[in-house]
Amino acid sequence: MSLPPFGLLSWLRYPLVASFVQRSSQHALADCLSLECRSLKNHVLMTTLTNLTGNPRGCVYTEPLWGIPFNLYTPYASIYMVALGLADTQIGVILSISWGFQIVLALLSGVITDKLGRRRTTLIFDILAWSIPALLSALAQNYWYFLAAGIFNSVWRITQNAWTCLLVEDAEPQQLIGIYSWIYIANQLVGFVAPLGSVLISIFSLVPTVRGLYSFAAVLFTLKAILTYRLTQETRQGKVRQQETRHQSVFHVLRGYRGVVQAILRAPQTLYTAGMMLVLSICQLITTNFWAIILTRKLNIPAQNLAVFPFVKSAIILTFFFVIMPRISKMHYKLPLAIGFLGFIGSQLLLIAAPSQNYVILVLSVVLDACSYATVSPLVDQLVALTIDPRERARIQSILSVGIIVLTSPFGWIAGTLSGVDKSLPFMLNIALFTIGAVLAYLAGHAAQKRRTAQAATT
Repeated sequence: MSLPPFGLLSWLRYPLVASFVQRSSQHALADCLSLECRSLKNHVLMTTLTNLTGNPRGCVYTEPLWGIPFNLYTPYASIYMVALGLADTQIGVILSISWGFQIVLALLSGVITDKLGRRRTTLIFDILAWSIPALLSALAQNYWYFLAAGIFNSVWRITQNAWTCLLVEDAEPQQLIGIYSWIYIANQLVGFVAPLGSVLISIFSLVPTVRGLYSFAAVLFTLKAILTYRLTQETRQGKVRQQETRHQSVFHVLRGYRGVVQAILRAPQTLYTAGMMLVLSICQLITTNFWAIILTRKLNIPAQNLAVFPFVKSAIILTFFFVIMPRISKMHYKLPLAIGFLGFIGSQLLLIAAPSQNYVILVLSVVLDACSYATVSPLVDQLVALTIDPRERARIQSILSVGIIVLTSPFGWIAGTLSGVDKSLPFMLNIALFTIGAVLAYLAGHAAQKRRTAQAATT
């Protein structure tokens, strides 16, 4: 019998060879899958997740119980209010009143967190800030239900302060990037459940579906608060602050804010970090409110096609966290932060320069924005945890929150005015702000290197 001509397809005509190739392929596929599973299991993020203990474990593991219900009802909150008879102006009033309460509660958050303790504050105010508003919204009949829900929800400024202290105060510093990465991953993963809401609405209609989503949220928010309480312990610094403030009135503790402010002003790295937090807050406000406007009104993207971009962003962020972030976590934060802010600038330039209905450039803008977000956000959170004086963490976070709220709030009006002139102008403002962020990242890194040099010289 003559040999078949050279070439794989020709050889496969022979049953014995074909059977061998089939078995080999199956074994190769199994080996590849086994290798991938081992590789994923040994991935630094997976190792971080499985090795979490204590308070970080209790906070990270329960995060999806907040993210899943929140992402289910949030896209439909405003149209649900409209369907129940609220006017746009009434929705705006609710937002404004809630914003005012947030300023006051952010100021009080440090005092309350110190006096009640991080763990107990998180339990009480998680329920007040999330469970009760969700229940009120599920039962809502008119404007007053939503106003009450908005006021209760503003309490999240208190629980955010306490929960952050609970998360980081007893954590190992080298774990912080991994911990914050998993917080962001959890919130990106649950973002993929958001389309389920539209499926339910198509079956049951808007109002009954959103009532059900709010009811579901109230149950999961409460479960999350209870499980976080059961899986955590009061932090060492929390016990110290409880003891120090036990016999002090709220007003006495508030008077101590003056000294805390002076300490912040004497800490350049904390100021640089606060500046980056402010830049991100303002740019997020602008992007959240005006991104859809520039796409639909200037770039002529149909509204029904907008959902594809957040989906792409979530997928890129998740990929970035698993593939790139482990390498970045080994570097000094100065260079990745600066590159991240430059990436934000590039994404805004692509958005502004995109021709009408050019999906390729828009997707590139979203990809660059996603990579920059995945780089900058956990690094800034890590900086907040590392640069804040741990003895005054709650009050410093309280002051920073108030400052960021107050300084961010005018930019809604500023960006709205700019958008009325030209839909690209709010994003040109973003470019200017991200440039400032890049400079602050460089200065923060330079200050850290100087401090390390000085410490080395003294030792």
